[in-house]
Amino acid sequence: MAAEFRRTTGKPLPGVSNEIAEHDAARLLALNICEDRSLGYDALGTGDREGKRIQIKARVIFDEEKSGQRIGQLRVERDWDSVLLVIMDENYEPVEIHEAEREDICQAMDDTADSSRRKRGAMSVARFKIISRLVWTREEGAIGDELWDNRTGP
Repeated sequence: MAAEFRRTTGKPLPGVSNEIAEHDAARLLALNICEDRSLGYDALGTGDREGKRIQIKARVIFDEEKSGQRIGQLRVERDWDSVLLVIMDENYEPVEIHEAEREDICQAMDDTADSSRRKRGAMSVARFKIISRLVWTREEGAIGDELWDNRTGP
C-alpha cells in the first residue's frame, strides 16, 4: 500500500516506513516489539540479543544516487543498548539491516563537529553504516559476527 501510494502521488506515505521496519526487524531477527514505546526502545532481543533493548529505525532508499540521507532521531537520553537500521527498497521491502551499539553511536555523535546535529540525535545513513555491523541481508539472511566486520570487509 505504501509503495503504491508513492507511485501514485510521488510522495511517501508519512509514518509508515518505521512501522514496516519494526515488523520486519522483529520477524527477521526474532525480536519482541514493545507495547510501551515511551521507554526509549522499540523491541527486546531474544537468542543472541537476549534482553537487549533495541531502537529500530527505517530508511527507504528511493534513489541510490541521492546522498545525504539521514536516519530518524536517536534518543541518546533514553535507556537502550543498540539501534537497528532497516534499509528498504522502493517497494518497502527490507534489503539490509545494520546494528550499532550504544557506545559506538555515542562516540560517533561526540565526534560530530556540528553540535546542533548532535543535540538533535541526527546521523547520516552513511555514518551509521560505518559504525555498525551488517546483521541481515536479503541475499544471505541473518549474518553472524564471525562473517562480517564492516571495517575490514567479509
